[in-house]
Amino acid sequence: MSDLIPLAQAHCLPRKGSEHKLSEARVRELMPEVPGWELAESGHALTRTFTFKDYYRTMSFVNALAHMANREDHHPDLSVHYDRCVVRYSTHDVGGLSENDFICAAKADALAA
Repeated sequence: MSDLIPLAQAHCLPRKGSEHKLSEARVRELMPEVPGWELAESGHALTRTFTFKDYYRTMSFVNALAHMANREDHHPDLSVHYDRCVVRYSTHDVGGLSENDFICAAKADALAA
């Protein structure tokens, strides 16, 4: 991923193996690009809770997120509630965070905006 391309416009690439796991320094560099997201599980995951007015809007977001995840072939863990959805990204195949997690976090933000 080029640093000149905004994360929300980048696309995920297949990432397997620990060589694709982001360093702590790179994670710190990318965090300001996804405001509202938090590091979880000792820096191995990104999480954010999106809140909505009602169930319909929550499910609309979840469905749009599912379509984006399918297109990018990078899928979050979701916890869906009446007025909110907790989204968690981590790249299991690298054992932590990859650039794909940050790309999809930015795309999720764009969907919710």
